[in-house]
Amino acid sequence: MADAVKVLIVDDHPMVLKGIQSVLETFDDIEIVGALQNGQEALDQIAFLQPDVVLMDLNMPYLGGLSATEIIRERYPETRILILSMHDNREYISSALSHGAMGYVLKDVQTDEIKQAIDSVMAGHRYLCTGAEGALNDKSSGREALTGREQTILLELAQGKSNKQVAHVLEISVRTVETHRKNIKRKLGISSTAGLTRYALEHGVLQGTGANVR
Repeated sequence: MADAVKVLIVDDHPMVLKGIQSVLETFDDIEIVGALQNGQEALDQIAFLQPDVVLMDLNMPYLGGLSATEIIRERYPETRILILSMHDNREYISSALSHGAMGYVLKDVQTDEIKQAIDSVMAGHRYLCTGAEGALNDKSSGREALTGREQTILLELAQGKSNKQVAHVLEISVRTVETHRKNIKRKLGISSTAGLTRYALEHGVLQGTGANVR
C-alpha cells in the first residue's frame, strides 16, 4: 500500500462514515487512514494521519467543514480537500471552493464517482460532480454570491453570536464583522438578524452545527 492514496473521511453521521469507508476500501490504490466526526478531530489528528485527500462534510458540530478546510489548507497546503455534502446550494459550493476545497461532490452520486473525484484532485484538477457544476453555474437568481468569509460570519451570526463574539472567534476586528454583516444583508436582501437565521436554516447552513435554533 506504499503508493496508495491516503484518505481521511470526516463526517458526523456514523452510517455515512461506514458506508464511504466500506466502498473505498474495495479499491487497492486507496488506504483509509481515519474516519472522524468533526473538523476539530481532523485538525487534531491530521499531522499524525498525514492524508493525501480529506473527504470533508460541511455541517458538523464543534468545527464545521468550511472552517476546517480553510485551516487545513493554510497549515498543510499539499493536502487536497474534497467536500462531500448533501447540499447543492450555489453559495455553499462557491464558498467551499473559495475556502480552498479542490472539489465538491454530492452524497447521492454513484460510489464510483467518489473514487473518480479522488483521482482527479490527486492529479491536481478541480472536480465538481454534475449536480454541483449545475448549481454553481445557475445564476438565475441574479443574487451576488457570498464570499467564503461572509459564509463563515453568517454561520456565526445565525447561531446567535454578537458582533463582538464573532470578532473574537475569528480573530478579526468588530468593525470588520460589522462591515461583513452589512454586505451579507445587502447581498441576501435581508434586514434583520432573525432573517439571517431563517436564511441559514432554510439553506442548510446551521444543520449539524450544534446550534440550538432548530
